[in-house]
Amino acid sequence: MKRVLMTGAGSGFGQEAAMRLAEKGFDVVAAVEIWAQVQPLKRQAAERGVTMQVEKLDVTNEGDRRKALSWNIEIIVNNAGVGEGGATVDVPAANMRNQFEVNVFGPLLLTQGIAKQMIQRGEGRIVWVSSREGLNVDPFTGLYAASKHALEAIAESMADELAEFSIEVATVNPGPFLTGFNDRMFQTWSSWQDDPSQRVFDYAGLAFPRSQFDPEPVYATLTAVAAGEVETFRNLEPKSMLEETKTLVEAPWSRKTTDGLGKRPDKLQASFDMEPETPAF
Repeated sequence: MKRVLMTGAGSGFGQEAAMRLAEKGFDVVAAVEIWAQVQPLKRQAAERGVTMQVEKLDVTNEGDRRKALSWNIEIIVNNAGVGEGGATVDVPAANMRNQFEVNVFGPLLLTQGIAKQMIQRGEGRIVWVSSREGLNVDPFTGLYAASKHALEAIAESMADELAEFSIEVATVNPGPFLTGFNDRMFQTWSSWQDDPSQRVFDYAGLAFPRSQFDPEPVYATLTAVAAGEVETFRNLEPKSMLEETKTLVEAPWSRKTTDGLGKRPDKLQASFDMEPETPAF
C-alpha cells in the first residue's frame, strides 16, 4: 500500500485517521508537533494493534520539513493546524502571524517539496484539511477562517497546476465537531501579549458560538479521501450543514453595508450565550 504522511497526528482528526489508514494497510507516517507526543502515539498505536512510523514534524520548522523529504511520501494529508479565537480588531500581531505560519505557510512549504517528488513519480495525492470556515465565517473566528480561506485558494489552484502530472488534490471541510479544538480556540486570548484595557470585547465570557457534533463523520471521510475511496474535490462534514453552507457562501452578494448597524448580530450574541462543549446530538 502507499506511503501516507499525516501531519497533526498527535490528537483529534489526524490521530484517528492515521490509525484507520494503518488499519487499512497503508504505510503511515504519523507526524506530531513536539517530541513529547511521539511516545504516547507509539503506545496508542501498539494498543490499537497497528504499525506506523511516528515522527516529530513541526510544519513551521525548516529542518523538520527538509527531513520529511527523505520519507518517500506518496500521499500527504495536511491536517496540522491551530485556531486563534478573537475579534479581528483585537487579535495581536504575533498571534495573527502564528495562525498563518502554522495553517498556511508551513504546510504549503512542506507540500512544495513533496509535490515535486510526486511529479517525478507521475502520481500522488494531496489532501488539505480545511474547514467549513474556509467557506463561511463566524464572529470571533475571522483569523482562523482567513487561514482556511487561504487553503481553499491554494487547493483549487494546486488542483489545476498538478493535474497534468496525475496528482490528485482534495479538501476535507469539517464543521463544528466536538474534539476540543473549537473550545481551545476561545481560550487563546488568556496568553495574548497586549493591553487588555484596549480590547473591544471581554473574552472571559465568550465561547465557541455553535453546538458541536460527534466527530465520527470526519474520521470516516478524512480516511476515505486520503485512501482514494472518495473522488470529490471538496468534502464537507456534517453533510446536514451542506445547504446552509452554500447559502452562506452566496449571502455576501446581497448584503448591504448598512445591514444591522447599531445592534449586535444574533450570531455574535451566540458566543455570549453558548456554553463550552455544547453537543449537537
